Amino acid sequence: MLGVCYYPEHWPRERWAEDARRMRELGLSYVRIGEFSWSRVEPREGRFEFEWLDEAIETLGREGLKVVLGTPTPTPPKWLIDKHPDILAYDIQGRVRKFGSRRHYSFSSRSYLEHSRRIVTLFAQRYGTNPHVAGWQTDNEYGCHDTTRSYGPEDLRAFREWLRARYGDIAALNAAWGNVFWSMEYHSFEEIELPNLTVTEANPSHWLDFYRFSSDQVAAYNRMQVEILRQHSPGRFIAHNFMGYTPDFDHFKLAEDLDVAGWDSYPLGFTDMDVLPVSQQDKLRYAHTGHPDMAAFHHDLYRGVKPRWWVMEQQPGPVNWAAHNPSPAPGMVRLWTWEAFAHGAEVVSYFRWRQFPQAQEQFHAGLNRPDFQPDVGYFEVQQVARELQTLPLPQSQRAPVALVFDYEADWLYRVQPQGQEFSYRDLTWTFYQALRSLSLDVDFVKPGGSLEGYRLVVVPSTPILREEALEALRSAQAPVVLGPRTGSKTEFLGIPPNLPPGPLQALLPIKVVRVESLRPGVDFEVEWEGGRYRSSVWREWIESELEPLGNFADGKGAIFQNNYLRYLAFWPSREFLSAYLGRLASSLGLHAQLLPDGLRIRQRGNLTFAFNYAPHPQAAPAPEGAEFVLGGPTVEAYGVSAWRKT
Repeated sequence: MLGVCYYPEHWPRERWAEDARRMRELGLSYVRIGEFSWSRVEPREGRFEFEWLDEAIETLGREGLKVVLGTPTPTPPKWLIDKHPDILAYDIQGRVRKFGSRRHYSFSSRSYLEHSRRIVTLFAQRYGTNPHVAGWQTDNEYGCHDTTRSYGPEDLRAFREWLRARYGDIAALNAAWGNVFWSMEYHSFEEIELPNLTVTEANPSHWLDFYRFSSDQVAAYNRMQVEILRQHSPGRFIAHNFMGYTPDFDHFKLAEDLDVAGWDSYPLGFTDMDVLPVSQQDKLRYAHTGHPDMAAFHHDLYRGVKPRWWVMEQQPGPVNWAAHNPSPAPGMVRLWTWEAFAHGAEVVSYFRWRQFPQAQEQFHAGLNRPDFQPDVGYFEVQQVARELQTLPLPQSQRAPVALVFDYEADWLYRVQPQGQEFSYRDLTWTFYQALRSLSLDVDFVKPGGSLEGYRLVVVPSTPILREEALEALRSAQAPVVLGPRTGSKTEFLGIPPNLPPGPLQALLPIKVVRVESLRPGVDFEVEWEGGRYRSSVWREWIESELEPLGNFADGKGAIFQNNYLRYLAFWPSREFLSAYLGRLASSLGLHAQLLPDGLRIRQRGNLTFAFNYAPHPQAAPAPEGAEFVLGGPTVEAYGVSAWRKT
């Protein structure tokens, strides 16, 4: 189905009925409202003006539209901040982040928890059984604008409580963190400060626990809202709209309390702003389309976070917040929509119904212009709505490849990268692009998640291998490719007593005895199967009785295998991974074909979709005799084709 984000408070009431009618006529089913409405609903403490929201929901519902109602907590109103300034977050430099935009709160503020409970309860009691409210969205874009971590007094208090609950006594914390180093030992939890603003780097174990704490704070805050909504609004789904790569909290953990994982898809802005790293050449090549793997990466990630998932905000035109904000190429709004459905989305919802001519986002396009006329994206959505009526979508299926994605790994490598270029994001993105360029579908799986049924498993890097993750690897029924630094750290961020890969040595008898990180321009070669592949960033020295399958130019082992486990002792280039994973996938009977630039495919049930990000037509990689149900054997520039095997 299709949906849209709507802000009735932005527009005269006399327009609401016409807007609702036009939404229905366009083919939309869901309308998301309310997430920024607190100051209109409660303009003064205890003085409520719900009538306008009552009318808006009723107006939309009369047209048969289903409302997704947002809790209004991302924007606490000014009167609340003035009464409780402890709500405000602090940046890493210890400065207060003031009122005047959004997400101006700390997850640790007791005042804000109390008022959040109050306003969410009022919303849930008033609208929880409303027949037009189909579901809820908690808050809005947790973590956006670097708001997961705060460094103020309320955060310090809550962090000390979290540490006390985790370690029990201060001696255990001192031992776990290795505080004997540099005389960092504490005598009580009250002595512990936040890890920012130290003379040089703070203890990395201190930082990692602060990252874990901050992630837990987001999950706990969300759980508070979910519990209220479930109590007062039975039978309605609960969702949250996650952002493009925002790894500061564990989305898997937070989503345990949700029914639907939503995410907000802005392929052009994300490409321009390096949400995932894009070369300058590709930024120019894909300036009007977004990188061909940008949206797909997030579709697959959030489908892994929760099997039911939506695109809660789909870019319909230029945005306002990137460094550069081009217009989508003709056809791209349609392409992005079909790509989301091909990856298994239940709903694609566009941000927004109409462009608002004031404030921070006045240059952010909508389906309609500020003068109430349809914009370009409107007509592409209209086309998709017609196409959906004639093309029933089959159920999604498990992908053949699992990619183990580890939020904690991202935190760990930010805390202690041991090399400026070593980024978990960049490493994972390299693996993902290689798989996608080989036309392989990918599922994201959390560490310790089931690997049953997959034909191939890739683990870009999981430095802390807890027992559940080890058991998943032991139980894997497919080849597993492990990237560098897997098993390299203990729970408390120390080097394993038996050296890396730590507990993995029971399954893979290798020992990492030295590592080196390399500056850009300092490269090395990996020799494998008669080919030579240049690499950089990271290299490991391995001791093992195993005969290496690939070597560095100096003769030391680079690739090792024991039974179904394979280990890469270096940062693999995309060129190497395309060759290595391509050959491995083919040996497993997977159809791995290297796709031309700009062309990507995805299967959903018995349908295969092809998406052309290139400015010129390309041949669909369909088998002979395929039945095309969308487009044809030539995928037009910025176009879509879909077919069934006959």
